[in-house]
Amino acid sequence: MTAERISPRACRHGLGPALWLALLPIASAQSPTNLGLDPPQVLFKDLFIAVQTAQVFPDGKLFPDAVPNTAPDDILKQFHAEQPNSPAALKQFVEAHFALPSEVSGAPSPPKTTFTQRRYAEAGHFAKPSHPDAIAFILDQIRRYPGQITLIAIGPLMNLGAAIDKDPATFRKLKRVIIMGGSIKRGYGDLGFGPPQLPQPEWNILNDIPSAQKLFAAGVPLCVMPLDATQLKLDEVKRAFLFSQGTPLTDALTLLYHQWGQETPTLFDPMTIAFLVNPSLCPVQPMHIRIDERGFTRPEPGPPNAPIVPNAQVCLNSNPDSFFRFYLNRVAAP
Repeated sequence: MTAERISPRACRHGLGPALWLALLPIASAQSPTNLGLDPPQVLFKDLFIAVQTAQVFPDGKLFPDAVPNTAPDDILKQFHAEQPNSPAALKQFVEAHFALPSEVSGAPSPPKTTFTQRRYAEAGHFAKPSHPDAIAFILDQIRRYPGQITLIAIGPLMNLGAAIDKDPATFRKLKRVIIMGGSIKRGYGDLGFGPPQLPQPEWNILNDIPSAQKLFAAGVPLCVMPLDATQLKLDEVKRAFLFSQGTPLTDALTLLYHQWGQETPTLFDPMTIAFLVNPSLCPVQPMHIRIDERGFTRPEPGPPNAPIVPNAQVCLNSNPDSFFRFYLNRVAAP
């Protein structure tokens, strides 16, 4: 596949007749853990990167869902002391220091919490006893509505990679793809103030690096909302406003928040929808992005006399105040 020039206008069109397909795997893009507010790649740093890039476990979600036996800092110190380098050594280290999900051990286990969105989903208009194959559904909708569909991806990109493998010509008939993913200049915990955090492999890219590489080379208009623009904190003042509205939606969010059992959610994913509705909330700029073998999203401008053709429109800065005015007014609406 060859990259094609991506027009900035492709990322700035309004809603139009687009059909939105939100891809949300069972494990959310930034799954909460039992340890606190930070995602596992922040807690376990180079251990997390080593395990995921070595593909120690066939299912990329198994290690992120593992429960550590001791404090993350203690596990990291032991990791640095032992320096397990091979996939077999990494697997042995993980098994010694983490309780893996039941898919690994094969033994059934009850849920550790009551956290579930099932009742909320069952009450919705789109609840069905079964759904068609995701890849076939995506490609079928593109064939039915060529040039009209905006595909929104807010999780790891395995479905997109599979769709590209199955029918790349049809995939290129998308109007555009908007993803939450990547880390261009700022990593986890860098909110634009305080000590800067260097770029890191971001969760959605890292969990399926080959699919991310295929997407960025697919020649489809691609709009990227990376960590640089999506670390949006729903603080206590905003939560109090939202949870006091008493609508069915805000009541569901209130219950889910308390089931979650932590303090301050980071709203990574909603920026994709906010951008779709109002692109000014996250202004984009053309860039050529290369996904390397470790899951870093590396900008490659090329030399001044021979710049590389952009393959994405990327938002590097957003205004949290403007975003939350937009978000809270819409979510709290009766």
